[in-house]
Amino acid sequence: MHWSLDLSKDSTSPLALLLHADIVVQIVMLGLLVASIWTWAIIIGASRKLAATRRQTAKFESDFWTANDIDAFYKAQGEAGTPVARVFAAGVTEWRRSTAGGIVDREGVRERLATAMGAAVASETDKLADRLNVLATVAGAAPFVGLFGTVWGIMSTFTAISAQQNTSLVTVGPGIAEALFATAIGLFAAIPALIAYNRFSHRVNQVEARLNRFADGFHSTLSRQLEAKR
Repeated sequence: MHWSLDLSKDSTSPLALLLHADIVVQIVMLGLLVASIWTWAIIIGASRKLAATRRQTAKFESDFWTANDIDAFYKAQGEAGTPVARVFAAGVTEWRRSTAGGIVDREGVRERLATAMGAAVASETDKLADRLNVLATVAGAAPFVGLFGTVWGIMSTFTAISAQQNTSLVTVGPGIAEALFATAIGLFAAIPALIAYNRFSHRVNQVEARLNRFADGFHSTLSRQLEAKR
């Protein structure tokens, strides 16, 4: 049995438009397709990561605020490897360092606790937002890259028309379609990237706010313990 790929019957199919396009337009199309695949990989990964972070944070907070002993809780969950656990660990570590000596500077301890946990929140937020810049870049650049491919393809089409001295729709149509397909791929890559970037930025901001609220609450708890120290 012999199989063959015949594109002549459907010259407007996406595959045919890609294969028949000018080499520069083909490079643009392939680059945009790679960007689209990369975008969807980031979207899937970020969705899972942020959803897991929200669940882990909610459970950790629930367990923490019902715990009776901070030291015992730290031994059990202080090294859980989640963002909220690392913020908690930063506070406990700074607390132990600052109160290890005989004389305790209460205001100094409070400032160092706030700084340590604030830095931990910022670090965890940066990790969560690590690849969002890629989505922003694709959302901003892909339409213009696709437009470049379109302009180049149209230029090549008009050059061919001039050489053949034939302006019929049969001659012009395929080249124009191939050129416009580059813009379509650019939008195909850019639109999901833009939507995902805005959505994930909002979710990262929500997680950051929640981590800050936890850090503030933990700071208040440690401040009360600090007041009880002689």
